[in-house]
Amino acid sequence: MKIQPRTLSGFVELLPKQQILMEKIMQTLRETYSLYGFTPLDTPAIEASEVLLAKGGGETEKQIYRFTKGDSDLSLRFDLTVPLAKYVALHYSELAFPFKRYQIGKAYRGERAQRGRFREFYQADIDIIGDGKLDISNEAEVPAIIYQVFNRLGLKKFQVQVNNRKVLNGFYQMLGLSEQAGDIMRTVDKLDKIGAEKVKELLIEQGVSEDKAGEILAFIGIKGSNEEVLGALDGYQGKNELFDLGLDELKTVVKYLSAFGVPQENFAVNLTIARGLDYYTGTVYETFMVEHPEIGSICSGGRYDNLAEYYTDKLLPGVGISIGVSRLFYVLNEQGMLNEDMNTAPADVLLLPMVEDLSPAVELATRFRNAGVRVQLYGEQRKFKAKMNYADKIGVPYVVFLGEDEVRDGVVACKDMKSGEQTKLGFDETLQRVRDGLAKKNEGRVILG
Repeated sequence: MKIQPRTLSGFVELLPKQQILMEKIMQTLRETYSLYGFTPLDTPAIEASEVLLAKGGGETEKQIYRFTKGDSDLSLRFDLTVPLAKYVALHYSELAFPFKRYQIGKAYRGERAQRGRFREFYQADIDIIGDGKLDISNEAEVPAIIYQVFNRLGLKKFQVQVNNRKVLNGFYQMLGLSEQAGDIMRTVDKLDKIGAEKVKELLIEQGVSEDKAGEILAFIGIKGSNEEVLGALDGYQGKNELFDLGLDELKTVVKYLSAFGVPQENFAVNLTIARGLDYYTGTVYETFMVEHPEIGSICSGGRYDNLAEYYTDKLLPGVGISIGVSRLFYVLNEQGMLNEDMNTAPADVLLLPMVEDLSPAVELATRFRNAGVRVQLYGEQRKFKAKMNYADKIGVPYVVFLGEDEVRDGVVACKDMKSGEQTKLGFDETLQRVRDGLAKKNEGRVILG
């Protein structure tokens, strides 16, 4: 009996053209991260459960894929941050600090699969880890890198929104609401989804007085340019030491973001940004597509005080940000923002031997490959029409025909599959023609910004 082939819900398999576009996105991420001195890192997808769940519990423990193999209690990683914490604690004496790493890899969460949310998904993380201390400039560099990433991908209309948890915690201390600060921030985080009135109702239900709920809404409702928002926050200075420290950090990050070359339209101070996790202690980030706010954050992160506190006594502060690559790819594809005109063929040239002896074709393919041109040699004994249909289906830019005349005359017959133009030239001239054509075909960006 045949087994019906199927892919599990929440797991994704892409067709070749889309897979190549995904690979181009990840290659752009790698190249951009490397420009800023980040080293690549790859950690195991499976870890001992006690290691992964050191800081677990709650929703994390419910969603984790956990299993036993012999006497071992094992789990699939649910993010890339916990494995990083283990890695830094384990290899502390061998690393140089600040330790800057990027990692692009799959994570697994056994949650209900939804539109744009998967059980197996790619994340792309960057983190900068300090030894005891970490300068505030790093908190500006991280969103500046994200600006470069999206800009290089072709996405133009996005905004990195920035806030500082010390500003928020200091403000709630002023109101005498320190113990409720975490719950309040999680409620305020819903502002865009449920509106101010509903947020106020929820705050009052949580035990916040109506007057203080009004003050909270007035505070998080401060809007305007970055200068105007920071100017309004100056009015709260001098009332709380933590608030003052956070405001000073926020002003520094805004100043450095401009120095890093991030345009004003691509970043904004937003006092509603808190990040749901108490894990973050300083600067926090959320990134949104300006014309599609309904999609939600496509990139988020922030500053934390002690990355590896569950594995070592050493103080290892850090700052990081994560792009949900699978979710971003899904959203871009759904919005028609992926560049379908990009060269996504698995080869630059399809070489069709028109003679029985394949030796000359093999030699020609080798010459092209040695010159850096990707060549697929088609040795199947099929009719000419079937061979050309294959060329069309894989979207190859050029087809080279090698028959008895070409072998005898030492020329290469080459057809541009888009224009239909066909030439018979020497190898060097054909190589240059292919290179020039490929340069034009590869000019575009992955995303139609």
